[in-house]
Amino acid sequence: MNYDVFNGDADGIMALLQLRLNEPKSALLVTGVKRDNNLLKHVDIEKAASVVALDISMEKNTAALTAILANGIEVFYCDHHRTGDVPQSGKLTVLVDTSPEVCTSLLINGLLDNKYIDWAITAAYGDNLVSTANELALKQGLTKPQREFLCELGTLINYNGYGASLNDLHFDPAVLYQALLAYNSPFDVESDKNSVFYTLQTGYQADHLNVTELVPYINNDICEIYLLPCEAWARRISGVFGNELANRNPNKAHAVLTLNSDCSYMVSVRAPLNNRTGADEVCVQFATGGGRKAAAGINQLPENEINQFVDLLIQKYS
Repeated sequence: MNYDVFNGDADGIMALLQLRLNEPKSALLVTGVKRDNNLLKHVDIEKAASVVALDISMEKNTAALTAILANGIEVFYCDHHRTGDVPQSGKLTVLVDTSPEVCTSLLINGLLDNKYIDWAITAAYGDNLVSTANELALKQGLTKPQREFLCELGTLINYNGYGASLNDLHFDPAVLYQALLAYNSPFDVESDKNSVFYTLQTGYQADHLNVTELVPYINNDICEIYLLPCEAWARRISGVFGNELANRNPNKAHAVLTLNSDCSYMVSVRAPLNNRTGADEVCVQFATGGGRKAAAGINQLPENEINQFVDLLIQKYS
């Protein structure tokens, strides 16, 4: 049995989409909400023949990856998050780049020589690599309306990945991936008025109305921080709202803290767009933190550690 293991956000979905458009293969899909990064543990090492792992931090999956490799299973690992110590094995093929202007789908695009570049551009927009996506889109000769559509599609697919559980999402990421796999081009998604794009667009617009009246918890020259309630709309909008804030004020760091049911906070951090580094360094100082240089997060920040988090964020970007 083959396993395709991928992050449930735009980058993970678009990376796998490119691979399977290029090389169709029957595989068991393993994914989850965007924050569910520890996915390799779901691979049955007694049944697996091969594993593709996309856009999930190797650092968070080291134990499971080591066990898979020890069982003689071929693994292709493509990612842009922190790796930790990479296991040494002839069964492991690694394509990793942690540069802040790179995402997993762009790495797959390079591997496939731009064969499905419109999907890769969509993922880059979804990962808030807007300048990179615009540059690639212009090289492809895409018009402004085409660029705007790919940006909205990528944003909406990314938006769908945020939640405490699959119940918060409009679509299970595996279902969303399979729906998109039916289209050769993202522009075919736009043409189909019954496509998932329009469902996500309606959901996003409704959720976004809730953030228009929010006032910041902290707002200074260094950072801007918001607190969101323990509501499904807040969990869904948190990451994309963070990207929106970052684009609005590119010199500031931003954080969106969403209340969890256990009274801890789920944290989304965005480094300043003009200094896309350090977000992971702030977040990994907390027990459930991780991510990448430009964007990172903490799954469960205790309420009594909020001040510590704020101090570290200000200290990092002062």
